[in-house]
Amino acid sequence: MPLHIIRNDITRVRADAVVNTANPEPVYGGGTDYAIYRAAGERELLEARRRIGPIKVGEAAVTPAFALPADFIIHTVGPAWVDGRHGEPEDLASCYRKSLLLAEQLGCSSVSFPVISAGSYGFPKDLALQIALREIEGFLQSHEMLVILTVFNKETFDISAGLVEDVQQFIDDHYVEERLEEEYELRRPGYQKMPAAGSSRREDFSAARASNAAPRRRRRGLFSSFAKAEEPEELEEAQEREGYSEAAREPFPTMMAAPQMASSADSPYIGDLPEIMDRLGETFQERLLHLIDERGMTDTEVYKRANLDRKLFSKIRCNPAYTPTKRTALALAIALCLNLDETTDLLARAGIALSPSSRFDLIVEYCISHRIYDIYDINALLFHYDQTLLGC
Repeated sequence: MPLHIIRNDITRVRADAVVNTANPEPVYGGGTDYAIYRAAGERELLEARRRIGPIKVGEAAVTPAFALPADFIIHTVGPAWVDGRHGEPEDLASCYRKSLLLAEQLGCSSVSFPVISAGSYGFPKDLALQIALREIEGFLQSHEMLVILTVFNKETFDISAGLVEDVQQFIDDHYVEERLEEEYELRRPGYQKMPAAGSSRREDFSAARASNAAPRRRRRGLFSSFAKAEEPEELEEAQEREGYSEAAREPFPTMMAAPQMASSADSPYIGDLPEIMDRLGETFQERLLHLIDERGMTDTEVYKRANLDRKLFSKIRCNPAYTPTKRTALALAIALCLNLDETTDLLARAGIALSPSSRFDLIVEYCISHRIYDIYDINALLFHYDQTLLGC
């Protein structure tokens, strides 16, 4: 099963197990720890926690979940950040690794994590997230479990500042929707760009507006002249006044002869439909399976790298006419490490195209263009931009 990243209160997430960033002693503090105790029932949970006793940094233990919408609470003690040279990254990785193994031993099919140590413990947020993603990814390569990374607010979720800047620049350079009007206006002959809002140069604004309106007035005048011309000679005179060339002085479409319909004997296509249908290309599913074989990958490798559920991938394999959603198709392209041309071809076989007016599409396009093929890193970027995630 895949990794989900969601924004929610972890005490409201339905999962078999919920991970708590616990105090090493059998008491509770602030943040996630306090929220879990309050939602589960402070007295009952504290009594269960006291029976466990102290928990070392990087270790994990379990109690019932009491009033939470879960069966278990896995308590793990994250490291406080000092300088990165006191075993903090290793201890944080241990928190995820041992919590996931404990969830497996408990028979859980789903587990919800906060971003451990990224709050009051002072762990660098981008590093805390990277460690979380790498440990979860490593676990899911050999286990079937739904892992939910639950983010309460963006203050505990951060990715590399340099990567965000690069992606934002890519979006700014390619994003069409915000520049569409300007692009088309600038291509119009004689167009002058309007001064910025609030400009004091009113005469420049008036001149630009008058210049841009002139072509429209000329067009209105042209049609007005034509409308008033009742005789052919008057029509010709109107055309001359408007500067029409000789080539343009043709009768109006209403005066043209109707096109002749080709007979069935003249048509090169009649009777060829079966042949055309025989030349249809591979379906999305057929092309996908060929790509998997070409790269020597197994089904398990592909659906795990694509952050897909095994059952969904099974449906794709069994149905030659399967039509995927865009996020599923792109997830599979990422899993296969396709370049942009190969991705475009695979999407086209499902009737899907990348759009320069979609931030989701541009972020994925950036990752493919820069050979970023880790689905968890890409989903972290998409989550940062409030976009739908790839896979399930």
